[in-house]
Amino acid sequence: MVIRIQNMPLFLQFAGVAGIAMFVPAIYALTLQDYLEARSFLYGGLLMLFAVCLVAIALANNKKDKEERLQNYLLSLLMAYIFLPVALAFPFHEVLRTTSYLNAYLDMVSCLTTTGLILFEDPDRLSPALHLWRAMVGWLGGLMMWIAAVAVFSPLSLGGFEVSARSDFGTFNDHGSRLGRLDAGRRWRRTLAHLAPIYAGLTAVLWVLLMILGEDPLVGMSHAMSVLATSGISAVGGIENAQAGIGGEILIFLFLFFALSRETFSTDLGATRRESLLKDPEFRFGILVVITVPMLLFMRHWIGSIDVNEEENITAALHAAWGAIFTVMSFLSTTGFESMDWQTAQNWSGLGTPGLIMLGLAMIGGGVATTAGGVKLLRVYALYLQGLREMERLVHPNSVSGSGGRKRRIRRQGALIAWVFFMLFALSMTAVTLAIAAAGTGIEQALILAISALSTTGPLVQAASEVPIEILALGPWVKLVLCVAMILGRLETLAIIALLSPNLWRK
Repeated sequence: MVIRIQNMPLFLQFAGVAGIAMFVPAIYALTLQDYLEARSFLYGGLLMLFAVCLVAIALANNKKDKEERLQNYLLSLLMAYIFLPVALAFPFHEVLRTTSYLNAYLDMVSCLTTTGLILFEDPDRLSPALHLWRAMVGWLGGLMMWIAAVAVFSPLSLGGFEVSARSDFGTFNDHGSRLGRLDAGRRWRRTLAHLAPIYAGLTAVLWVLLMILGEDPLVGMSHAMSVLATSGISAVGGIENAQAGIGGEILIFLFLFFALSRETFSTDLGATRRESLLKDPEFRFGILVVITVPMLLFMRHWIGSIDVNEEENITAALHAAWGAIFTVMSFLSTTGFESMDWQTAQNWSGLGTPGLIMLGLAMIGGGVATTAGGVKLLRVYALYLQGLREMERLVHPNSVSGSGGRKRRIRRQGALIAWVFFMLFALSMTAVTLAIAAAGTGIEQALILAISALSTTGPLVQAASEVPIEILALGPWVKLVLCVAMILGRLETLAIIALLSPNLWRK
């Protein structure tokens, strides 16, 4: 039985997991004596599993290649992000009943890609079972990316691994697969067995700690899942409305470090290995950003000569500093939670809505092989090294770099590929912005929506604009464009281009 499940196409395995996951909100709704919601999720899970079984039986006699190809797994990921939300939205739409199916589909794409768009501004509009379902979909989407990053993107030198991969980028064997790789199926199963317990264990630890601080179990679970998946999904409209208080924010802040570098949770998987966390360029660069940006916001109080007497005290200064540090860390990891002291930080710095700062942090993003989106810290670091080298050559044109082989590779081939990706990201952002603006949306709102979708940072639509954007009021065209942009931002442009590459499909 286990072997037959392993031999199923990866997309069917995803669908089976989704069907089983529907039983969790069904059981939860049953405990709340909400029988309509329980039946909706129960029937949805049963129908999903029934469909998976029928398709699996139909494909049972098909002969399978001895060596599974990575491009099939990459295609399965794309299909999962496009078609899986179609089924995930059915119980959501059936339970809510006060929204269109397109809105339900958009919300499920948002959750699965760990974007976390805020479609329903009033948390009370959704039942506890729906809040749990949204958090679970985002959590499973984060786990899927953890595994896919190592099992698929790493051997194909995609998703940020192309910046520092050991072998030459773009080299494939006769099967259109990465040289020296393991069998794709075995690599996926090994990565799943290695990372799934870590992912689930960290989520459980954070959930328990939040409940110890007085958090409601459902809210604590949704926040724990959202932090590990960097989805920013909340059952109460954000952690500023949670009961855990400043202690909960400190816990969440510590767990957000897992989005800065994969070295924080795994060191023996992937295309490259680093010596230690403190020597990891992504982690160090992320820490630099988390320290520098809040410091500039904090110092602006005196630079801008802001005269607010009631806030010129140590207590207000500490609250302002913490609010800036937490919020910067949250948006850099593309989670999008705002600290309860963020308003104090804005008043202290004199910036009413520092939207450009949040947009910039989300565009930078987190670490490679994490659930964070954006351009990724490693690519920005590669461009930073190349910039330093170019300035050095302006002073000493004939100088030879002596920074070591690893940094030389990141600076040369890595910087070139990082620049190509950055240009692709900019072109994608331009195209999405124009597509949204063409539907009648203002250019500022279109830009915020585009960056929010491509960087998978849904809370930007509420935080980066002076007036929060009401997504439900947008037209069907804009919602479909957002779906495409979120999928493109999650898989990244290079992965989509790789699927179109003849080298990858050549037999």
